[in-house]
Amino acid sequence: MAIKCSDTKAGTLIGTDRFGNKYFENLEEELPPPHPLTPPYAVRTRWIDYKNKEFDPSQMEPGWHAWMSYMVDKPPNADKILQTGLRKWELPEHRENMTATRAAYRPYNT
Repeated sequence: MAIKCSDTKAGTLIGTDRFGNKYFENLEEELPPPHPLTPPYAVRTRWIDYKNKEFDPSQMEPGWHAWMSYMVDKPPNADKILQTGLRKWELPEHRENMTATRAAYRPYNT
């Protein structure tokens, strides 16, 4: 899937989170060149395809964020510690980050 003309992705689907976002990984260092005289393309090794086109980075679950940031080697669907599911104190529905909107939290100024 190419989002921009300069954005080339090739990899395997690692998993999907509860929001429907898909996580991919490419273990190859480079993509083969399209022509023998051109240099190979460097690619990202982990990326996310958000379900919604108007995505908010807060829609990424903490376990997947740790995997995307290379804090852990195993993705949450393969690591028992990261398979916590929905905790009691978590909201069942995602609440978007409202920073820089009219609904953002503003402390009362006296």
